[in-house]
Amino acid sequence: MPTNVIMPQLGESVVEGTLSRWLKQVGERVEEFEPIAEVTTDKVDTEIPAPASGVVLAIYVAEGQTVERGTLLAVIGEPDEPVAATPSATPAQKHVTAPEPKPAQASPSAQRYSPVVARMAAEHNIDLTRIRGTGLGGRVTKKDVEAYLAAQKQPAAELAPWEQPGGGDLFKPTDEIFAAANAKPAASAPPPSAAPTQAPPSAALSGTLLPHSAMRRAIAKHMVESKLHTAPHVTTVFEVDMTRTMAHWKANEANFAAQGVRLTLTAYFVAAVVRAAQAQPILNSRWTDDGLFVPKVVNVGMAVALEDGLIVPVIKNAQDLNLIGLARQVTDLAARARAKQLKPDDLQGGTITLTNHGVSGSLLATPIINQPQSAIVGVGAVTKRPVVITDAEGNDLLAIRPMLYATLTFDHRVADGALGDAFMRVFKETLENWQ
Repeated sequence: MPTNVIMPQLGESVVEGTLSRWLKQVGERVEEFEPIAEVTTDKVDTEIPAPASGVVLAIYVAEGQTVERGTLLAVIGEPDEPVAATPSATPAQKHVTAPEPKPAQASPSAQRYSPVVARMAAEHNIDLTRIRGTGLGGRVTKKDVEAYLAAQKQPAAELAPWEQPGGGDLFKPTDEIFAAANAKPAASAPPPSAAPTQAPPSAALSGTLLPHSAMRRAIAKHMVESKLHTAPHVTTVFEVDMTRTMAHWKANEANFAAQGVRLTLTAYFVAAVVRAAQAQPILNSRWTDDGLFVPKVVNVGMAVALEDGLIVPVIKNAQDLNLIGLARQVTDLAARARAKQLKPDDLQGGTITLTNHGVSGSLLATPIINQPQSAIVGVGAVTKRPVVITDAEGNDLLAIRPMLYATLTFDHRVADGALGDAFMRVFKETLENWQ
């Protein structure tokens, strides 16, 4: 008997996703629990395992299509088994409980919105009841919101003369200068049209256009929104002597490994972030128009670099974990992120973020805040260099120490420099005095 492949609920609050890629095609064999497709929600890619072994008999959802949980994606069975050319009208097939019948167009008061749609509405101050939904039961989808925003865009008002870009060769692209020099004079040139917001690649250049992935587009939008439209960023830089932390790490690395846990410096950095956030909870908050929302927990987002972008899984309730617990979480989340095995809930609920850009050799960076958080800590590479230290008698000595630069980039609406520096002093002291 054929087995249906159903769109699962990918998280506690995630009820829809975009089918980004089929890993198996019609006619190909698939084994039970083998990944058959990838689904994207925001920036996380999740693999959908095959519910049974067999041959892919039919695929009903195209790549790039956004569907709700319970949607029939494909059918697996034995070769030559008959299947429907199109999915049946009932959305929840044999492996899920059928939902209650819904009217063709849900009323605005009864409308449910996905987290993506709700966040877009909040970011752009949109009344979702004004948008006609094209989703199942009249639901407003992400594409509906994007179409609404595109329709609302008005042509930019003409700039005053003193605000317009200057003329002359100094302000022209090189290609334009040479093109003008080689062009034959026209009898009457038409008035110049407004310049496009982004010039297309020059025809004189040869190269390859690399399409943006869904993850790269999501990162770009999120970073521009944070840096240019939401939070005024300010960064403070501290120098940290890692002598005691490095000694503790080397002394305990083998012991942790014997317990099946890989101990890395990132676990120490997370612990220091937790200590600093507890000491200065304002940096662990988020800005709202009504006031600062200060969570009772410290959920540390941990930036993980991937081949095609960056993802930030969250260590939940980090304040309750000791070093071995943090190390276990760091290793698990990083491994699942690179294997594309994270769930959408793994990326939600962060209250502050840590990015260890030093793993690639970077000494200093000014990261962008991960909205809606208020702060992000960046740590550079640990390098040995000469520093001046003071001995017990008060004498200045030159010593070689493992040092790193640590930064705190924070929302200047939430805190001022003194509070940011107080946070970083706790972070620094935690690492320099590690027991």
